[in-house]
This record gives sequence, structure tokens and C-alpha cells, in this order.
Amino acid sequence: MKNIFYSLIIGIIIVSCSSTRNKNVYISYEDKPEDTIRIANDSLEYEIIIIEPGFNAWLVTQRPRGFYSEQFLENRNRQYVIEYNQRVIQPQRFDPNLYVQQINYESSIHYGYEVNYLLYNYFLFFEQRYRQRFVFSRGRQF
Repeated sequence: MKNIFYSLIIGIIIVSCSSTRNKNVYISYEDKPEDTIRIANDSLEYEIIIIEPGFNAWLVTQRPRGFYSEQFLENRNRQYVIEYNQRVIQPQRFDPNLYVQQINYESSIHYGYEVNYLLYNYFLFFEQRYRQRFVFSRGRQF
């Protein structure tokens, strides 16, 4: 069964298509290379599509792949997703144009390094671009 987890404004899609685990990942650039990044493994088990003007240019200025451990990325993504999802369900406190739909990131699923790397960096980009602060990132400057 194909599950799609989609967030319109922030442009994140994580797709789960099968139960097999495969770490072979490829990157493709969709319609507008500067606006869209698609990461998927060979079996299309999981993919992440980020549709956000400026994200690709911003990403190349960040710490390279391999700098963070996969465990670090998974831990941070869990924290970000929890807080992000809390903001989605509180539209009176947080801008519903930024926090449109919950992200279904399951801690029991192994998404692989590329998906976690891009999701983590997207949250950093999101914080910076939209001047949002998440609880555990209080020391970061914008």
C-alpha cells in the first residue's frame, strides 16, 4: 500500500511503497532544479521531495553529507517533527500558512541517510527562512 505524507507549504513528501530495506539512493531534480529536490531509493521504499524556492542553493552551503551521523539526524528529525506537528494542531498560536499538515515520520522506520539528511536540513532552512525557533534550537542565530 502506498502512503503519501504531504505538506503543501513546506513542500515535504515522504512516500512509503514497500517493506524492503535498500540504501541505494538517487537524486533527481524535477521541473525547476532550483526549486525541487527528489530523493528516492532504487525500490522506491521511501522518498522525500522538497519543493521550496531557494532550498537547493541554501543546501549546498551547509555541512556536507557524512558530517552528521545517521543517529544524530534521526534523533533531531524526531524532535523537529514532534514540535512541527504540535504547531500544526495549534493554528491559533502558529501561522497555519506555515504549518499546514502534519508530517508522519515514524521513529520505528529506517528511512536511510539521505532522507534524514534532507529532512533535517529542510528544518534548518525552514527555521532560518521563516524565522521560526524550535525548542531545542534556541541557541542558533538567524
